[in-house]
Amino acid sequence: MGNLKALTSLDLSGNQLTGLPTQVGNLKALTSLDLSGNQLSGSIPAQLGRLTALTDLTLAGNAFTGCVPATLMRPELRSDIASLGLTACAE
Repeated sequence: MGNLKALTSLDLSGNQLTGLPTQVGNLKALTSLDLSGNQLSGSIPAQLGRLTALTDLTLAGNAFTGCVPATLMRPELRSDIASLGLTACAE
């Protein structure tokens, strides 16, 4: 997956995923990522913060806890993070 350097959109919604491959963080051209409706839990994966081209992120329908990494609190990132009820991590 990490070799898909030109990939701009990835929809992994509704797949009962319990984790993400670390290679997702290597998809530097990714602008849209949908992880909704899976079984992801715990902290929001840190590798998502490395996706600096990301403009759309959907995380609803998972069981994330903890805080939101500051790298995902960019104003240009459209996401449903606010609906998760999580606060920003202290830097």
